[in-house]
Amino acid sequence: MSMPSLLQQPGMIGPLRMKNRLVMAPMGTNFSTSDGLSTERDRAYYEERAKGGVAAIVTEAMAVSAGGRAHTNSLWLYHDRFIPGLARLVEAIKRHDCLTIGQLNHRGGLLRRMVLNTEPVGPSPWHNPNTGDAVRPLDKAEIVGIQKDFVAAARRLWQAGYDAVELHAANGYLFQQFLTSRINRRGDEYGGSLENRARLLLETVHRLRDALPDFPLWVRISCTEYCEDGYPIEEMVELARMLEAAGVTALDLSGGTNESPALSRFCIQPPSMPRRTLEPHARPITEAVGIPTIIAGRIVTPEDAEAVLASGAADYVSLGRALTADAHWPRKAFGESATPIRLCISCNVCFERLTLERDVACVTNPMLGTELEAPEFAEPPLAPAARRQRILVLGAGVGGMEVARLAAARSHEVEVWEKAARPGGQIHLAVAAPDKEEVRPLWTWRWDQAIAAGVRVRCGVDATAAMIHAFAPDHVVIATGARPRPYTLPGAAPLQAWDVIADPSLVPEGAGVAVIGGGIVGLEVAEMLTLRGCRIAVLEALTAIAPAMARNNRTDMMIRLRAADVAFHIGARADRLEGGTLHFTEGGTSHRIDGITHVIAAVGALPNREPLPAVEATGLPHTLVGDANQPGDYLSVLRDAWMVGLALGLRPDAAAPQENAA
Repeated sequence: MSMPSLLQQPGMIGPLRMKNRLVMAPMGTNFSTSDGLSTERDRAYYEERAKGGVAAIVTEAMAVSAGGRAHTNSLWLYHDRFIPGLARLVEAIKRHDCLTIGQLNHRGGLLRRMVLNTEPVGPSPWHNPNTGDAVRPLDKAEIVGIQKDFVAAARRLWQAGYDAVELHAANGYLFQQFLTSRINRRGDEYGGSLENRARLLLETVHRLRDALPDFPLWVRISCTEYCEDGYPIEEMVELARMLEAAGVTALDLSGGTNESPALSRFCIQPPSMPRRTLEPHARPITEAVGIPTIIAGRIVTPEDAEAVLASGAADYVSLGRALTADAHWPRKAFGESATPIRLCISCNVCFERLTLERDVACVTNPMLGTELEAPEFAEPPLAPAARRQRILVLGAGVGGMEVARLAAARSHEVEVWEKAARPGGQIHLAVAAPDKEEVRPLWTWRWDQAIAAGVRVRCGVDATAAMIHAFAPDHVVIATGARPRPYTLPGAAPLQAWDVIADPSLVPEGAGVAVIGGGIVGLEVAEMLTLRGCRIAVLEALTAIAPAMARNNRTDMMIRLRAADVAFHIGARADRLEGGTLHFTEGGTSHRIDGITHVIAAVGALPNREPLPAVEATGLPHTLVGDANQPGDYLSVLRDAWMVGLALGLRPDAAAPQENAA
């Protein structure tokens, strides 16, 4: 794209000079120690994004109270012992002309007893919708104690060298729980009117201004809760004016609440939601205040960010998942790097892993989290291999092209053979499902990079041992993907879900359909057929639907499927199809569904190792990659392919310790 005109404009947020209009949004990593200390791993992660060119980084939410830990490996800030590690983190970020803002949070009623046995607390008796844990209302003394915790934590940020502090009053946490009357039922001065419901936040702001008058203060709020009984935009406009009057330096505008997957999907949006989704909710707030505003909300490309600023919805753009996918998004947007941006595909695996208490990961960026271990591979040009080799890759899907891209970038000679008439493998199925077009860059980025690096791709090639031997590769990579697992059912001729996704006309409009398998593929084929007016029942043998899918995306899809009257049966096994009636067992009891004309199998995949005997016959070194090794998701495929691509050409003794000389 041509050089953006608005994104590159410098600006001021209070006393802070912003070199451009891009801010890194706070997103958890779980890279800290189990006792909340900053590590070399999170420092390298943040420093890489500072190198990438953002004007400011808002580091992940830090818990301000000893009883308020968010995750088992999230940052904590309730004691002075956390200052030295954070000071080193700030130093790493500031080496690259990047400001550092520390976000402080108390999760309140969304604290989980499963994480360090933390007790959920909030404005009123409630239950954490995610866990069912009872929420205990805070008394006034405890409220004051939490306010003082915020002030003490902010002082520690100041001592660590942070440029500003941000209060997290969005996304369903303690401040928002007090702000919303659907949760706050208090009868004292902290409940009732907006002025009372905002008292916890405003008192905290005043305490901070009194204690640290020159320390810039940002506040993050959710413009809307995206639910019928949530607070109206008029209240958020009034709150914004209150915060400005109280001395807040900037407003960081988000949306939604993480109190349940149904509402969390508006915070961490799936691909079905429009880009720039917060614009209409943010604009009234931006227009009502004189202080700068920052906006988040599925801003994927530079064009998205430029359009946000041009619309007047906000003064700055907040990038979260976009910078998880590509730390150098700003530099590339500004034309400072010839490498295209690796776009976020909104799969939400990053957020899901945090919810599962794992470290953050990114499907499209398998390098994420390894910045400390392999800085020479963070961004092209990559370090050349110790030994240049001739590499043959069998399979031109996402995994095969990732191996080819990396191998070619490391100076290997690479050729890819694909048996099908066109490259891409399963990506053609992935993008065919509803709302999945955003997945396409997962493929196109790798394809473009491999071709630009000189990789030769031949399609329609059925590799034989003689052909492979004649090519004389030093190493063969088998990346031939997977094939659908066979499935039989008495009385039926089941179709494979992959075939139906590729050609939905295989099932007539209005047909009665039983989908066997309630994983991701089963849900996708079911949704495709709802668009053809089919009546659908999904049978899943396990006790959960699509457990491998990120819950925000799964919830979003399930809402649509239930609205289309798709029936779900868990712990269910089909027995037979007889005269248009499907007989099955569910929970040990026999059931039947009438009017079934088509059965579709979505029961998983098996490795496709068709070329393996031919490769083995050559005696050449070879490696199975991705689904050909073990069927999984795109995260496992790309991590596997990335490691193999980097390992090719290593010295034979690279992993072996040197023996002591005699």
